[in-house]
Amino acid sequence: MTEAGSALYIASFSDLRRTVMSDHHTYKKVEIVGSSTTTIEDAINNALAEASKSLDLMEWFEVTETRGHIENGKVAHFQVTLKVGFRITNS
Repeated sequence: MTEAGSALYIASFSDLRRTVMSDHHTYKKVEIVGSSTTTIEDAINNALAEASKSLDLMEWFEVTETRGHIENGKVAHFQVTLKVGFRITNS
């Protein structure tokens, strides 16, 4: 991604988050950890897919930590810690 493209992506994400979070609802944050043997992105998607089975109204996430498990000098698992924000019902 180019510098201009990166800046546009960051601006777009900031605008989206501001729109989602400025609608006068009440939110709760939970921390979850996802893992994958393939990529960090898959670890994020795996975590969100599992969380969506028990959390309704998920609206945003924030990656707070990235780490991995090493076996025989190679990455065996990617692990990510996420804070997931979801809207409290009737707010």
